[in-house]
Amino acid sequence: MGADQPVIRRMETDMNRPDPARPRCKWAQADAMMMRYHDEEWGVPVHDSRQLWEMLVLESFQAGLSWRTILRRREGFRRAFMGFDPDRVARFTEADINRLMADPGIIRARAKIVAAIGNARAYVAMRAAGEDFATFAWSMLPGGKAVHEPTPVVQAASPLSQAMASALQARGFRFVGPVTAYAWMQAAGMIHDHEAGCFRHARAGT
Repeated sequence: MGADQPVIRRMETDMNRPDPARPRCKWAQADAMMMRYHDEEWGVPVHDSRQLWEMLVLESFQAGLSWRTILRRREGFRRAFMGFDPDRVARFTEADINRLMADPGIIRARAKIVAAIGNARAYVAMRAAGEDFATFAWSMLPGGKAVHEPTPVVQAASPLSQAMASALQARGFRFVGPVTAYAWMQAAGMIHDHEAGCFRHARAGT
């Protein structure tokens, strides 16, 4: 194991160097973890309801923090929230809230924890009413397809994310304002926001 460490460090160092053959979005150029997330996950269309719910919960925890902070704790979140099984999370009690507030592997913000549990219950209620979460989310997009919202400056929200946030809130979701909804839609490939010079730009939607 020890002999592998220099190789691992070298790989991490190499990933931290800008690659002219693989230009990335500006936010993903200087950190190996963020590069990997950008290259392999961010903007790839997600149509699985449970996975979309997990992503929304993580985005709600990100509010006011950097996404790097959430990525570093993602496995901790998965353990704490029972693999992001909405049925199990929906049954969390006050004892579970106290357990989560004592868990250093996640962001210990009570309001966000309570919202995540409430959002699990909202997800379960939608399903019980015959509304699939993924079908609902993608139906909010024109034609049910990913959209690109080019603007002169980087934006944090849009009329589309405002509509998404309002629709989620109407179904009982909390901590999902238009900024959180926009970040979620970007990450899940509903909004194509890879920069024009990024190697992923032409492959958006895949």
